Amino acid sequence: MEIFRMKVGAQWRNSASGEWIDSENPYTGEVWARIPRGTTADVTDAVEAADEAGRGEWGSLTATQRGRLLYRLAQLIREKGGRLAELEITDIGRRRREALGVVDHLAGYFEYYAGLADKVEGSVSPFDKPGFFHYTRYEPMGVVACIVPWNGPLLLTTTKIAPALAAGCAVVIKPSEFASTSVLHLVELADEAGFPPGVINVVTGYGSEIGDALTSHPLVRKVAFTGGHVGGHAVARSAATGFKHVTLELGGKAPNIVFADADLDAALAGVSMGIFNTSGQACLAGSRLLVERSIADEFVAKLADQMRDARLGDPADMDTDIGPIATRPQFTSVLERIDAAKREGATPVLGGNRVAPTGGENGLFVEPTIFTNVTNDMRIAREEVFGPVLVAIPFDTDDEAVAIANDTDFGLTAGLWTSSLDRALNLPPRLAAGTVWVNTYRTVSVMAPFGGFKNSGIGRENGVDAIKDYLEPKSIIIRPGASVA
Repeated sequence: MEIFRMKVGAQWRNSASGEWIDSENPYTGEVWARIPRGTTADVTDAVEAADEAGRGEWGSLTATQRGRLLYRLAQLIREKGGRLAELEITDIGRRRREALGVVDHLAGYFEYYAGLADKVEGSVSPFDKPGFFHYTRYEPMGVVACIVPWNGPLLLTTTKIAPALAAGCAVVIKPSEFASTSVLHLVELADEAGFPPGVINVVTGYGSEIGDALTSHPLVRKVAFTGGHVGGHAVARSAATGFKHVTLELGGKAPNIVFADADLDAALAGVSMGIFNTSGQACLAGSRLLVERSIADEFVAKLADQMRDARLGDPADMDTDIGPIATRPQFTSVLERIDAAKREGATPVLGGNRVAPTGGENGLFVEPTIFTNVTNDMRIAREEVFGPVLVAIPFDTDDEAVAIANDTDFGLTAGLWTSSLDRALNLPPRLAAGTVWVNTYRTVSVMAPFGGFKNSGIGRENGVDAIKDYLEPKSIIIRPGASVA
């Protein structure tokens, strides 16, 4: 049994209550670690430590010095990232192939924002009153609360803290109670990199017990949240009481649209990867397959045949194609939604059941599942399942495909498969999604802004503009030579 502690100021400590939360390995079904069950007192200590760091040693560093610390953290991730990967494999069942890729991605994030740290520039601008001098500068927003879900703790923490730290903010991270261990180790590496005490704090525990204390704390000036839209509403309401800035990266019900003129082998690979590689546990999962009617039956049959050969099993094995569902509540939810879809009249042409692969008999595994006879008004087509479940819906025309794609409360991502240059250029502007992929899927980059329309959130992460989301613009107006006595 591994024991982890939270980070508050300069201390690695237990919670103020002395209580613990067990962490379950979703492959074996066994408890393998314990994390502190944080309290509102822990939140208060962490926020105050972050505020003190921002007004003290951290706030006194130049932007170049901050960039060097971020770059040093990136180097340590490249040197010692194996432990980070192992923790995500054990804690959330992330497949080894994915986990190693995530670690490399993390290092790239910190390198990118290390380079941006001293590239944020104010400006001298014209002023409409004679005899005055006007310029703008950008200042750190202050303490940032970063709330991270269980499906991608390392990456989703990094998308928040890398630009926040580059901007000069101090952070308090609240990871999911189901997936805190890799985040805690990432902060250990930040300590080793030389970040001053209080700059990066982690309070572990239940969101229902400490979430509001964090988002409503008067010293917190921004909340960066990734999670479901219900949680997003709660965060936005709490943050609004103090007029805090928010970035909300929420859920999705993404359409993956396949036209008859597409490279169908590439489309099959893209559709499969878009939903099944993470067992569907990604906000950007392409969970709705919209396929041109003339090829629909053939395409779905080929996809089902392909997925029947998928290897479910130990996420630590490089040959595993599909790992377990990360948490027991989510496992139960996925199975309930599958059963509800069957009752609605959807037909499972593949999967639809719990499965127990060799070695993972007590694990949280759900077969890759494909439903046909689905209409877009069914719950299975409208609600985020967050599991390895795909619905196939046929369409006849471009206009119908766009109408079905946009007929959702979400708008995070969309995919489009076609050999037509006309479609590739003209359909993406018509799709209500923050990211549209053409002849690819799940191709992400630190350089490409990411976020959603509608119930998929507010604001964007990644890219050059993300650092400015952690900065306040200030206008300074000077009347040269005037007496101030």
